[in-house]
Amino acid sequence: MYLQINSLNKNFETKDGPLVVLKDINMLIEQGEYICAVGASGSGKSTLLRQIAGLDTPTSGQITVDGKRVTGPGPDRGMVFQQYTLYPWMSVQQNTEFGLKLLGVPKKVRREQASYYLNVVGLTEFSQALPKQLSGGMKQRAAIARALVSEPKVLLMDEPFGALDIHTKESMHEFMLDLWRRTNITIFMITHDVEEAVFLSNRIYALGARPGTVRKEMSINLPERTQSIKRQSKFQDYRDELMDLMRKHGQEALAAA
Repeated sequence: MYLQINSLNKNFETKDGPLVVLKDINMLIEQGEYICAVGASGSGKSTLLRQIAGLDTPTSGQITVDGKRVTGPGPDRGMVFQQYTLYPWMSVQQNTEFGLKLLGVPKKVRREQASYYLNVVGLTEFSQALPKQLSGGMKQRAAIARALVSEPKVLLMDEPFGALDIHTKESMHEFMLDLWRRTNITIFMITHDVEEAVFLSNRIYALGARPGTVRKEMSINLPERTQSIKRQSKFQDYRDELMDLMRKHGQEALAAA
């Protein structure tokens, strides 16, 4: 198993006592899989991703990547956020090289690696552009190149397309599937968009809310994925099953509040 989450619990202390945000999360993700965790607000999706990224510490349980326990951030996990988080005063090339620079990689090597991944994401001709000169989709591709340049074992994505318009989002979905096939990287992405999760992933973990728990694990078996697949009954069945599940969990959470 490449990414393994065992009996993960996360509480936050409040004036009224511990607030349980994640409860008994267990996940097994193989090398080369594209996994989505989908859930409504309050399901702890972002909190879960922060635990995997090493940006926060679980209350109990453990996370391992390639057999090594996660105790903090590391180059084995690349992170892409919803907001592009590019440094506005740096060129696309400089932004892409930045993580390697922090790791002490020699200038020539980091320039070559950054150029390679900018080519992978189709931004070679914009390497000297500033972020303000890029469209939203191009900014997110630059952020993906920056995450990939350290050659992580797992690419973590925090609702990366939530700020994009529908046409750019669809284009980014197709880009991500192509990138995943070409690089065979392991991807773990969180989203509240059920249709997005079904279109992109080969497995989905559906999270219930308050506290966040895994309510269902679903394998997605679809033919070659193009936008037209969304009109087929099999795609719609997956989508409807997840939507019904999320709706039910939302009603349960409201009743328990």
